[in-house]
Amino acid sequence: MHAPDKNPPMRAGAGTPALRIDPTLERFVANELLPDLGMDAARFWSGFADIVAAFTPENRELLAIRDGLQRRIDAWHLARRGQAWDAAAYAAFLREIGYLEPEAETFTIGTRKVDPEIATVAGPQLVVPVSNARFAINAANARWGSLYDALYGTDVIPDTDGRERSADYNPARGAVVVARAAAFLDEAVPLANGAHADVAGYRIETAGNTSRLCIDLAEGSETTLAKPDAFVGYREDGARRSVLLRHHGLHVEILIDPAHPVGRASPAGVCDVVLEAAVTTIQDCEDSVAAVSAEDKVGVYRNWLGLMRGTLTATFEKDGRERRRCLKPDRRFVAATGGELVLPGRSLMLVRNVGHLMTTPAVRDADGEDVFEGLLDAVITTACALHDLRGPQAGANSRTGSIYIVKPKMHGPREAAFADRLFAAVEDLLGLERNTVKLGVMDEERRTSVNLAECIRRVRDRLVFINTGFLDRTGDEIHTSMEAGAMLPKDRIRQAPWLSAYEDRNVDVGIRCGLPGRAQIGKGMWAKPDEMRQMLDSKHAHPAAGASCAWVPSPTAATLHAMHYHAVDVAAVQAELAHRAPTGLDELLTPPLLGNTALAAADIRRELDNNAQGILGYVVRWIDQGVGCSKVPDIDDVALMEDRATLRISSQHMANWLHHDICTREAVEATLARMAAVVDAQNAGDPAYTDMAPACDGPAFQAARALVFEGRMQPNGYTEPLLYRYRRGRSS
Repeated sequence: MHAPDKNPPMRAGAGTPALRIDPTLERFVANELLPDLGMDAARFWSGFADIVAAFTPENRELLAIRDGLQRRIDAWHLARRGQAWDAAAYAAFLREIGYLEPEAETFTIGTRKVDPEIATVAGPQLVVPVSNARFAINAANARWGSLYDALYGTDVIPDTDGRERSADYNPARGAVVVARAAAFLDEAVPLANGAHADVAGYRIETAGNTSRLCIDLAEGSETTLAKPDAFVGYREDGARRSVLLRHHGLHVEILIDPAHPVGRASPAGVCDVVLEAAVTTIQDCEDSVAAVSAEDKVGVYRNWLGLMRGTLTATFEKDGRERRRCLKPDRRFVAATGGELVLPGRSLMLVRNVGHLMTTPAVRDADGEDVFEGLLDAVITTACALHDLRGPQAGANSRTGSIYIVKPKMHGPREAAFADRLFAAVEDLLGLERNTVKLGVMDEERRTSVNLAECIRRVRDRLVFINTGFLDRTGDEIHTSMEAGAMLPKDRIRQAPWLSAYEDRNVDVGIRCGLPGRAQIGKGMWAKPDEMRQMLDSKHAHPAAGASCAWVPSPTAATLHAMHYHAVDVAAVQAELAHRAPTGLDELLTPPLLGNTALAAADIRRELDNNAQGILGYVVRWIDQGVGCSKVPDIDDVALMEDRATLRISSQHMANWLHHDICTREAVEATLARMAAVVDAQNAGDPAYTDMAPACDGPAFQAARALVFEGRMQPNGYTEPLLYRYRRGRSS
């Protein structure tokens, strides 16, 4: 960390106070970011100083409005404590104070130059901490995935009856994989006659510039695809060939190699079925990273720059060998209609900036105050993405010349309008055409949910993404309604009417505002990376609900989830949903209150244990190791992919029960101490881990305590202020 007086001020524009730039960030910008962009550092920082001066006062005002609204909502609930819930009176009150804003005339977004991966192709979406180069590269490379590997290596196929996974290839398990993949092909790209399992050969016949797929069946007849235009291309490399098919906008590649160990067992020589999988990836600077210093921020920015340049690599050790990962090139085929067909080898990448709340010591203003982190993210991540627009590998990410930025945790239309004007100022600084920067609005805060159409209106010409997120949205629901009463246990909150209203209304509003064909409507994360059978059985519900993308925790999960987008025609679902009655506000505005329901002592203890264990399991890695996203075992030792959203809901839930005397402070203290020992045992194999118990006095444990006991007073229930404080203390 660098104190303000150790940072030389950078010169800004006339009349604009100078900034103090941390030397680590200053060197990165001067030596790595700007040299290929034709902009000198003095001009860059002068422009950023102008943005800081112009936007900081309103940023502060927006945060003050949040706090003022919360105080009035708290007072309304306190004045009516003990009375029956009155949804109409509550909605009228929210309109009176400006929390709930009137909807103006119907409109359609006008976003232009959107890549098809976002505009028209429905498919899986990864979210990955960009701070981890290896994870970031894996996610970018997850555009294509082996269905054989995804089925063979996961619990989709039970480890029973001789089909167990082992170090050596298990032919019995492999046979089930092949049969399952063939059944998938029958559903997605069926034959005119017969089944893919009965194919003896896939042949390409060419006449002039046009090719067609001929399929020989084992019983001697010839057939083709039920929809012949699903065949779009092929590749040939000696005996190794592939057939490229397309369905619902997604590609399927059948790999044929009779010499391959798997291909030898196939009459058609099929050795794999490769699916177009993670169509888009959000490279995250926010909830899944722990970036509290200038050095941390530069690490995040450097990886994003490497992704945009196409030069990011990662070296690591696996199975006793050093391995190196780099970004994959495009995939080239002979088109069925003649010429070359080039398909992206990488997922289309968006970058998630931080929200409007936090500040960063990477840049300080003339008074020595940290600048808002969201302002810095907006400028630096956009400048990094300029390398995709102008660099030697221009178009490797966006073929339309767009930059995609996701903006989380905005509260209502005015904050969305603020983001729109901020990115316009960034475009002016960097010499970009207006609306080059496309914006994703995350519908994860209550005030955004109830005003979603008006939020979209404020960014209508740059919007490319909306989504729902149960965890953050529930955390904000609890915090906003803290004084309304005690909340249901978390599992029962999932069944409360407000949640289905939230999920349905997000899709309804998105369709009504014209997102289909221009922007994504997304759904949240599958959090169990090792429970792929369960995911395969249930996550089809997201495309069936009209979502054009949904989050998955790994490249393997993306490959499996891609099967759902072949089973469901999302565009057709959205067209049908356009005719249903829009979901109203009454259920959405009704908090999931416990009411007069009595909870048994054992149930309360179980809920406290579950919350405390989850908080500690995540916080200890965040504070001690700077890990913002990882597989964290829950209380039943089921691995969950956790980021700050999980922390927010659990800490707010415990704070709510404390506030309403469902539990005592002493019980929570005892639970935290008991669960610290459980978390220590779960991490016993990690050499970098520091035990919390029995002393329970280290920074990680104290951060977890603070999240609960100070949770009610945290702005909107966010965890970042406390995490940043304890992580900086741990690192100093």
